[in-house]
Amino acid sequence: MLNIFDSHAHYDDESFNDDRETVIKELKANGIVGVLNCGASLEGARASVKLADTYDFFYAAVGIHPEDANSFNDSVLAELREMAKNEKVRAIGEIGLDYYYKENPSKDIQKSVFRAQMQLAEELNLPVVIHDRDAHEDTLNILKEYPEVKGVLHCFGGSTEFAGDCLKLGYYLGFTGVVTFKNAKKIVEVAKEVPLERMLVETDCPYMTPVPFRGERNRSDLIKYIIEKLSEIKGISEEEIAAATINNAREMLKLN
Repeated sequence: MLNIFDSHAHYDDESFNDDRETVIKELKANGIVGVLNCGASLEGARASVKLADTYDFFYAAVGIHPEDANSFNDSVLAELREMAKNEKVRAIGEIGLDYYYKENPSKDIQKSVFRAQMQLAEELNLPVVIHDRDAHEDTLNILKEYPEVKGVLHCFGGSTEFAGDCLKLGYYLGFTGVVTFKNAKKIVEVAKEVPLERMLVETDCPYMTPVPFRGERNRSDLIKYIIEKLSEIKGISEEEIAAATINNAREMLKLN
C-alpha cells in the first residue's frame, strides 16, 4: 500500500455531509498520511480549521477563492489572520484568479483580493495555495510582486513554459486526476519536464476524479491512480513518486 499526502482537498464540501467521518477513517486506514483541506470561502476556511483540529493527519489552508472575491473585506481579512494563529493552519489558500466564468467578480476585484491575501501570507510567513484558471499572465505577474512568498499552483493547467516560470519563482505544481484523462496531452508534457522535487499530488476532491472513476466523487485514496500515471510518464517507481510528493508537501507546509 502506498503512503500518500493529498495536498489539496475539500472535505468540508456538502457531498461528504452524509459520510464524512466514515470516509476520513477509511483514508487513514488506506495509507493517507496527510491532507491539506483548503478553504474557498470564509465558511470553508472555518470548516477546514475544524477538520484539522479534529483529525491529526489533516491540516488547513484558509483563504478566499477568486469566485468569492466580492465577499472579501477588512473583517474577513482579520478573521483569516486570526485563524492562521492555529498551528494546524499551514497555508493561505485557496487564493488566486479565475477568468473562466463571466459571472465571477471583476478582474480588478479579483486581483485586489489576491494581492491582499498574498500580503497576508508574506506577513505570516506562510505558503500559498494558488488557483489560476485562464489567468496565467496576471497570476504570474502578481506572484512576482511577492518574491518572499512560495507555495503551489494547484491543479496546474498551464504550458511547459508557464510551468518553468512558476518553478523559477520557487513554486510547486499540483497534479490532479486530470493527468489520467485521455485528452490531457498538455499536462502530461508538463509532468515530463517538472523535477520530482517540485511535484505535489492532490485530489481537489470531490472534483477531478481520476480514470477509472472519472465522474464519481473523488477522495484521497484515489491519488494512487495519479501516482501510477506519473510513474509511467516519468519512468520511475510509484513508491519513489509517493515518497517524494509526501516529502515535498511536508517541506512546503513546514511540517517537522
